[in-house]
Amino acid sequence: MNSPETIRLAIFIAVLLLCAIWEFTSPRKALTQNKFQRWLSNLGLVGFNSICISLLMPLVAFQAAINAQTSEIGLFNMSLFNSETLPTFAIVILSVVILDFAIYIQHVVFHRVPLLWRLHQVHHADQDIDVTTGARFHPIEIILSMWIKIGIVVALGIPPEAVLLFEIILNASAMFNHSNAFLNLKVDSWLRKVIVTPDMHRVHHSIKVKETHSNFGFFLSVWDRWGNTYREQPEDGHDKVTIGVPLFRTSREQWLDKMLTQPFRIKKR
Repeated sequence: MNSPETIRLAIFIAVLLLCAIWEFTSPRKALTQNKFQRWLSNLGLVGFNSICISLLMPLVAFQAAINAQTSEIGLFNMSLFNSETLPTFAIVILSVVILDFAIYIQHVVFHRVPLLWRLHQVHHADQDIDVTTGARFHPIEIILSMWIKIGIVVALGIPPEAVLLFEIILNASAMFNHSNAFLNLKVDSWLRKVIVTPDMHRVHHSIKVKETHSNFGFFLSVWDRWGNTYREQPEDGHDKVTIGVPLFRTSREQWLDKMLTQPFRIKKR
């Protein structure tokens, strides 16, 4: 807990490598773009976002949780809901579930509000979907998402260990469910009852609008089922589904400089 960023980075690298090996040994869909260029740009964006967070954010969600706990701010720091009345593990699990639901709602909103969609479309503009797509987000979206998370963490008084656990789960599940890897169909059918699988999330990256606006979950799959946003399979099948968005279809759009300027070059939908 003394070095959460080190823990997160170590797990990020481990999951990235494991998913990359899985994709290499058992690919699900033929790639259409130069993989080296995409990986260079997508991972370059991850590095750029990390610098932006370091320079522009006065605090992150983990530090906000520590401050809320120290100042006894938020629901879980009140006498009726703190660790003296509820087991710590129960508060941590409940916090992770609440944060995951909040991410689902945020994801839906970023699709529905045109100005926010400009930012989020950078994620969808990837013309292939693989493990690196799970970390491909515009820096402005990353910063907005962090402030939203901080607001929820402070309002609820979510403990620091729950924030760290959730961020690890979110990053790992994003890389897992964006992986271009084949998962046994029976295993997929069983897993997607609880968590989002690669086949389930691939539907979300279809170029077809009705499929793009479905399967918003990142970790737990229950939110899409309850929110009536669940779509089981892409209409054209996983082998033939076209990944991306209609506007940015050239290979040059996979470069880092183009990705950073995409929100400012989007015509009205």
